[in-house]
Amino acid sequence: MAAVALNLLPVAVAFFAASVLLLLIRALTPQEAYNAVEWSVIVLLGALIPVSEAVRSTGGTELIAGWLSGAVEHLPPMDALALIMVAAMAVTPFLNNAAAVLMLGPIAGSLAQRLGMSPDAFLMAVALGAACDVLTPIGHHCNTLVMGPGGYRFGDYWRLGLPLSLIVLLVGVPMIALVWPLRGP
Repeated sequence: MAAVALNLLPVAVAFFAASVLLLLIRALTPQEAYNAVEWSVIVLLGALIPVSEAVRSTGGTELIAGWLSGAVEHLPPMDALALIMVAAMAVTPFLNNAAAVLMLGPIAGSLAQRLGMSPDAFLMAVALGAACDVLTPIGHHCNTLVMGPGGYRFGDYWRLGLPLSLIVLLVGVPMIALVWPLRGP
């Protein structure tokens, strides 16, 4: 982590080196390392990265962005930003937050350009919306992990997650617009 903080190594290289070091000093067995890998996430991302690229390269991103821009062209910019965040919040429980960003990121960037706005704010809305995955126990592995020990039911996530998602939306959209202005310099 020090090498990353001091900009000596990229994050991926440093974390891989740390993993190898843990194996070399026998702090972690190869079986423990193998068991620690979230294979379902690896397969999901491996499958969705080409899908995301295919949507982009075939013009699907522009097509979807065109539909969205038609729907939001008469809305205030903040409402368009909120719509993108809501879309990310809606997709994430069914995919994975990283997969949702892979799918919606190019669409959000294209929509922002079509509306004559800065893509940074729209990309941050996708990132925040995808990170706010509290509506179901299956959208994120942490939600699933606490379900059994906490005695939670599926509906418990929705009842608490919806108000939390609304708070994130109401606070997040103005904060994103404040830090990443909707209009370029």
